[in-house]
Amino acid sequence: MEKIGILTSGGDAPGMNACIRAAVRSAEIQGIQVVGIMRGYAGLIVGDLAPVDRRGVANIIQRGGTILETARCEEFKAREGRAKAFAVMQEHGIEGLIAIGGDGTFRGAKSFADEFPVKVVGVPATIDNDVPGTDYTIGFDTAVNTALEAIDRIRDTAFSHERLFFVEVMGRQSGFIALEVGLAGGAEAILVPEIPTDIETLCHQLDHSFRSGKRSSIIVVAEGDKAGGAFSIANKVRERIKMESRVCVLGHIQRGGTPTARDRILASKLGVAAVEALLKGQDGCMVGEVKGDVICTPLSTSWTGAKTLDGYLIHLLDLLAH
Repeated sequence: MEKIGILTSGGDAPGMNACIRAAVRSAEIQGIQVVGIMRGYAGLIVGDLAPVDRRGVANIIQRGGTILETARCEEFKAREGRAKAFAVMQEHGIEGLIAIGGDGTFRGAKSFADEFPVKVVGVPATIDNDVPGTDYTIGFDTAVNTALEAIDRIRDTAFSHERLFFVEVMGRQSGFIALEVGLAGGAEAILVPEIPTDIETLCHQLDHSFRSGKRSSIIVVAEGDKAGGAFSIANKVRERIKMESRVCVLGHIQRGGTPTARDRILASKLGVAAVEALLKGQDGCMVGEVKGDVICTPLSTSWTGAKTLDGYLIHLLDLLAH
């Protein structure tokens, strides 16, 4: 293998640049040329490519976002779009592809590899941490710490004004961010898509806390909670208990910013592992870290497998919140 391409797709995540850096430098040591593909699959379809070398990835390990930029590409979902992408790879002599992203990125990569003789390795990078086959995804730790810093500040205000705050974090289909930031931030409750929300129980818990002398509370809400977003839940609570409350939606600030040391290290490990997997012929897989070991799992596992919340962390939250 003499030339590989690398792209980032879907939502950006802190640590993507560290992964790009690791993959490029690892490949160069092996005598492999790396081509950067701009804007994910959209750039691959139109041939928006640029060679990258070790100097080109200098001083990016600390940067959030992705220097390759990212996009969601509807055209790549059709075979005709993937055929255009394959033609571009052939034209430029690209023999392998490293796709950095989440399950949507991997679905596209799997279809691509099934239809054309393309060697693809995926690297899990999404703040939601909802990809099976790895304990943590690139960007998750940074997102948790960003949200935690905000919650620490909100708690100061909640205490000063004796208020109830509902803080909405990202996680449309998963509560991983909400669970970890809720536990680390001393939240009174977390509301996540995986666990049915009982508004009556929540209200009883909050009312009991305030009657016991507690004058402020933080409720962390994953944006995909089935009882509704933070505003909807806050309104339902206000209807039942007369308690002044505020809602804070953290939104996309969780995606940006300097990646933590943990994310930089994970991204570096997986970037190198992706290059090594291609060289070993382990294509059609995703590299991940499970219990400290780097492993390869089929790309399809990212959407057919199941990744559940840590039950012990849920138990800890229930134990410590009261």
